[in-house]
Amino acid sequence: MPAAEPTPISQSIPIDNIRYDERGLVPAIVQDYLDGTVLMMAWMNRESLQKTLATGRTWFWSRSRAELWPKGETSGHVQNVKSLRYDCDSDALLIGVEQIGDIACHTGERSCFHRVDGQKQAPPADTLSQVFEVICSRRDNPTESSYTCKLLAGGDNKILKKIGEEAAEVVMACKDDDKEAIAGEVADLFYHTLVALAHHQVDIKAVYRQLQERRR
Repeated sequence: MPAAEPTPISQSIPIDNIRYDERGLVPAIVQDYLDGTVLMMAWMNRESLQKTLATGRTWFWSRSRAELWPKGETSGHVQNVKSLRYDCDSDALLIGVEQIGDIACHTGERSCFHRVDGQKQAPPADTLSQVFEVICSRRDNPTESSYTCKLLAGGDNKILKKIGEEAAEVVMACKDDDKEAIAGEVADLFYHTLVALAHHQVDIKAVYRQLQERRR
């Protein structure tokens, strides 16, 4: 799916009321607008915030170079802004973006926050995205003992049969008004549906985009 062109941000941000520090800067946390992954942290001043709002792409202030810089100017990994919030003290920003190329870090990683105890590790996203990542890993690196791998090996016949069974169990749990059972059966249905997505090479973000469009 082609990336949407950036557009100016229509929401009202009180630029003059943002509490900049003694250097005139405010920290900006950038996260993926679909799955919530924290991609990076950078600094903004009043001018870079204005340019971000005016262009619909992220602009920051480089402390080392003492100049404005647009994200992705040389790499092409620009960030189209989808939302912009400020915290309760007006001294920090949270920016939801569409990360073009799915790479935000200068090291080539998706997120700058990709290390735990010195080891490389993907940053956390929402729970469904994390489960989907594990399922895709099983698909690409199958093991005999994995239930997911057995489902994938069975193809549509096995996967779709399970989706039908789980959907029926959701219906029965709802008919019984058993809240714990409803949660458990919906979790099973979600899981088997994610297996179907992985089997057909459909990224979960494509589903999220559809839902975002429908919210409008």
